[in-house]
Amino acid sequence: MTTASGLPAVRESLRLALLNAPYGGPLVVELAEATVEHYALNYSRHPPVILFDEVHAARGLLGDALATPADATTGAELRRAAGWLSGLLGNLAFHLADHSGARAHLAVAAAFGDQVGDAHLSAWVLGAQSMVARARHERTVALAYAQAGAEKAASPLGRAQLLGWAVLPSLAQLGRAAEAERVLEEATGLLAADPAGGAPGRFGFDAPELDLHEAEAWLALGRTDRAIRRAEASTAGCAPYTPGWAAATLVLAQAEAPARPGDAAARALDVLERVPADRLRFTSRERLRQVAAALGDADIATVRDLRERLRALPPPIDVHGRGATA
Repeated sequence: MTTASGLPAVRESLRLALLNAPYGGPLVVELAEATVEHYALNYSRHPPVILFDEVHAARGLLGDALATPADATTGAELRRAAGWLSGLLGNLAFHLADHSGARAHLAVAAAFGDQVGDAHLSAWVLGAQSMVARARHERTVALAYAQAGAEKAASPLGRAQLLGWAVLPSLAQLGRAAEAERVLEEATGLLAADPAGGAPGRFGFDAPELDLHEAEAWLALGRTDRAIRRAEASTAGCAPYTPGWAAATLVLAQAEAPARPGDAAARALDVLERVPADRLRFTSRERLRQVAAALGDADIATVRDLRERLRALPPPIDVHGRGATA
């Protein structure tokens, strides 16, 4: 658990360690690793714009130590930490609809991961780059990133993550159903065999997340019945009112929209009631748009209410560069 004041407190601890050892050392490395872990585990507890600023500030503290580290080992470990922090920044930029910023941060993360030989970091970044490419409608590029990440994965769970998060949706968007089925079967088996049943945090992977990606894949492939079942499973497995819950609920609403427009619009309205605007990620905003599109010309009260709420929804970042507020 963390509080809003816990974010700057972690950064302050890293700053104090660097004041004591400006060029790094065991304590600075430990604090940098703990900082990455703290941000990753608490990623979903804070509005993206606030967490982005914190991660950015923490990474900036490492600049001098990265430039002139106390020794080679310290330099390598700090580059590793800076790579993970850059990966977080890329993901946060994506969730703020800043795709060009996401590409820049992820490119830095990829470079650090390759430089220090961290296969987990390198594979995860390739998955994130695939996610950004899909959002930019670069489907073949997205698949190439995804497949490279799956090949580089450092563990069975890591491979399950790359298959479910990156390869499966890329294949589904390309309409390659048979391959998507095979990838899904492998990912499901790998996740089921994991002794812990998955891992928490931004860099982790679990059954509700796989259910979400499977549901979206079935939607893309026109299998609404299967999409509904997997979206329902994902929603049931998520803590209520979290970003994962919002994503699964909106995928379920999109799948239901053609046959049950009133129920679908009510689900989308519930997300808007439960999740403040500053916590709505770009991905949820895009899913809201997809729900509205799937509702077509339905003219009932809940659908009209949803369209009005969406028109009034502030952008994640306004024309002055300010983040959305609730």
